[in-house]
Amino acid sequence: MRTAHRVETVRAAEAALQARLPEGALMQRAAAGLAAACAGLLPRVYGARVVLLVGSGDNGGDALYAGARLARRGAGVTAVLLGGRAHEGGLAAFRAAGGRTPDDPFEALAAADLVLDGITGIGGRGGLRPDAVPIARAARGSNAVVVAVDLPSGVDADTGEVTGEALRADVTVTFGTYKPALLVDPAREYAGALRFVGIGIDPHLPGVPELEALQHEDVARLLPVPGAESDKYRRGVLGVVAGSARYPGAAVLAVSGALRGGAGAVRYVGPAGDAVLARHPETLVHSGRPDKAGRVQAWVVGPGLGEGPGPVVAVAEVLASDVPVLVDADGLRGLDPEVVRARRPASTLLTPHAGEAAALLGVAREEVEAGRLAAVRELAGRFGATVLLKGSTTLVCGPEGGPVRVNPTGTPWLATAGSGDVLSGLAGSLLAAGLPAVDAASAAAYLHGLAARRAAAGRGAAVGAGPVTAGEVAESLRGAWRDVVAPTS
Repeated sequence: MRTAHRVETVRAAEAALQARLPEGALMQRAAAGLAAACAGLLPRVYGARVVLLVGSGDNGGDALYAGARLARRGAGVTAVLLGGRAHEGGLAAFRAAGGRTPDDPFEALAAADLVLDGITGIGGRGGLRPDAVPIARAARGSNAVVVAVDLPSGVDADTGEVTGEALRADVTVTFGTYKPALLVDPAREYAGALRFVGIGIDPHLPGVPELEALQHEDVARLLPVPGAESDKYRRGVLGVVAGSARYPGAAVLAVSGALRGGAGAVRYVGPAGDAVLARHPETLVHSGRPDKAGRVQAWVVGPGLGEGPGPVVAVAEVLASDVPVLVDADGLRGLDPEVVRARRPASTLLTPHAGEAAALLGVAREEVEAGRLAAVRELAGRFGATVLLKGSTTLVCGPEGGPVRVNPTGTPWLATAGSGDVLSGLAGSLLAAGLPAVDAASAAAYLHGLAARRAAAGRGAAVGAGPVTAGEVAESLRGAWRDVVAPTS
């Protein structure tokens, strides 16, 4: 599992470790890892042209020490000093290794093979300073590989927000622990590929991180696998209230996600029963009220219900049950926090996209997209529910706070009609199987992203991907599940 920590936590851990080490040892560890990562990105180090963009903070010092190491291996290294001053020890080591400052920084950048971005540190806020903007633009406009030191300059390390101009990196080499900005958009898009360098602060980090990103082995431990004594109820029966005369496909897709997610059975309630049975004849179809449909271990309500009083009534009836409930799409419209916060014996999971989240919070969609971490936390706290905020970075937050889960498998190919319905059914099936809401949402998002990647790659395009439909994502869930549970088979 990847974990990320806030700036103040990182600094406290570094201070605790530095107190036990010789002066400068921690920076030397970081610089050694940074230099090794840079060397691996160059066809050869000897004769390579490297430009350091050096600010006044510790990231600038890391860049200078790493530049000195590359210079001693034969690279031609120049440093553009920004911010009025530079780390004294790093600058001395850089000059002693033959590093120099260029007469014309723009000319040096135009000829560079690799640029090290050490302009701002992890405490930077509000984008690049005006004097650094032309240099950053020249670096990005060159043919050089741009490597960020710890995180791209101009992004907010704690929130992932980008409120001014920032330098987009091809690779970010981060130290000790991941920072939230490296895992959450919009800042994540500026980070490029991530390289992690351990510097020994792990024992000094708290046991509870700010963010968590599940990996294959984490999801494999969460997924329910039937045993010899399993029956449909032990595997989980999911109730689905979805679809309408206008949107029957939403019901089909939600049921598809549930069945591909391992539900022992699906009870469908709604007007799209014929469409559901035509695609999935094993579905148990009911035309009455949800509370008359029979025994279930969880409910999904909302996809494709349309407008009007119907969705409100359906959500209220399902929330009155004593089993976990997932509310999505039309079920979220006008949702009352007090209704959700009412004492329930089981969990509630809300799965909005940015537009739906904005409506629930009473803010503009752009505000949610710019501050996704703040939005998911606010929603979870306001509604007293687990929230899965869909988008370029899908986030999961529980009602009691704790680490926010970040899904690492997302792909733009999921931006297609109906893919959210598939996700709802998939997550609902995991709720019915007994997973806690945070785990069900996290594992579902992970599988959903893998399935979309599989479906896209299956198109056989030259770059290994192609447009996909929600139905293809649902069909690919079997393969995604197998990739996680039995990756070597």
